[in-house]
Amino acid sequence: MKSHKGLLALAVILAVVVIDQFIKIWVKTHFYLGEDYRITDWFQLVFVQNNGMAFGMEMGSKLFLSLFRIVAVCGLIWLIVRIRNRSWVSCGFMACLALITAGAAGNIIDCVLYGLIFNNPMPPEVAVMFPEGGGYAPVFHGMVVDMFYFPLFSFTWPDWMPWVGGDRFLFFQPVFNFADAAISVGMIVMLIFYSKHLTTDHHSDNAAD
Repeated sequence: MKSHKGLLALAVILAVVVIDQFIKIWVKTHFYLGEDYRITDWFQLVFVQNNGMAFGMEMGSKLFLSLFRIVAVCGLIWLIVRIRNRSWVSCGFMACLALITAGAAGNIIDCVLYGLIFNNPMPPEVAVMFPEGGGYAPVFHGMVVDMFYFPLFSFTWPDWMPWVGGDRFLFFQPVFNFADAAISVGMIVMLIFYSKHLTTDHHSDNAAD
């Protein structure tokens, strides 16, 4: 069983990265920037790009973000390799770590490579992979591709409400990708079901690394 946990983590990471990149490349080469496709009233595909963290958030410079992601993924891979045979590590906890690692790795690929292998034309043209004129940005400066949009419900705040009266509220506004979803699911499940793995002292476990 112990050896299976490492293989489980590897399988999850490979599956998430492959699915994530397939979706991103398909969207980037079939949608123009800003194009949307309505699947239902509460689920749409919208092609956007961002320079920031998950769900389009911004933090620091582009180069810093790219290097931070790489360091974080290297640290997570090191942790997975180190604890894969520990007796206290459950398959569920290992799967959560793998989801977080894979999600971060998926967005790293965008940052490191997409600027080199794609152009970034103005709408309504769609991007071309390996264009003759080269990519739109140097290494580490590519933009992350997002596409999932879930405007689940909206309403207008009553006029008598201070500060927000009359404003429209929309839930859920961020546009995200498969890698973001993997990170979020991994972190939420880990905190709910495996928080003891994060707080308990396991130094007495002498299982082989």
